[in-house]
Amino acid sequence: MTALHPCAICRIDRFDERELRELGDVLIDCVAGGASVSFMHPMTRAKSDAFWRDVAASAQRGERIVVAALDGQGAIVGTAQVILAQPENQPHRGDLSKMLVHRRARRGGIGDALLVAAEEAARAAGKTLLVLDTANPEAERLYSRHGWQRCGEIPQYALMPDGAPCATVIYYKEL
Repeated sequence: MTALHPCAICRIDRFDERELRELGDVLIDCVAGGASVSFMHPMTRAKSDAFWRDVAASAQRGERIVVAALDGQGAIVGTAQVILAQPENQPHRGDLSKMLVHRRARRGGIGDALLVAAEEAARAAGKTLLVLDTANPEAERLYSRHGWQRCGEIPQYALMPDGAPCATVIYYKEL
């Protein structure tokens, strides 16, 4: 891990087994808590492991940046990704993806710190525009506080982990 922010936020460039397990714990918890982040409940450890191994391979190829939030014991309790690999006519753009905070670690500023770290990492990678989508009203408030612009809502975009259809809201931010 490479430190980006004192004590709390780091960038994961190479994933070890502990990091993969802890990232999996965060993903499994978020899906169990109802987060619409591409997976259905129940989220299995095998599915989580496969997802994070693919993310690790993509990060090692330089296609994405992964930042993580650490608790006081150094365990991962949150994460966010910036997808750098875009079509050749969009080299300036990145996608903010899979911003997740374990339910036990919420309401302590971790989302704010992850968002700032992801934006800084994207800027350092030469990106001048970020986009994201979310189905979470709390996340919408976070993005708005950080200057993200709401573009609109797409109804019935995906399913919640319990199978109920949900809309998504699209945001962008010029860096």
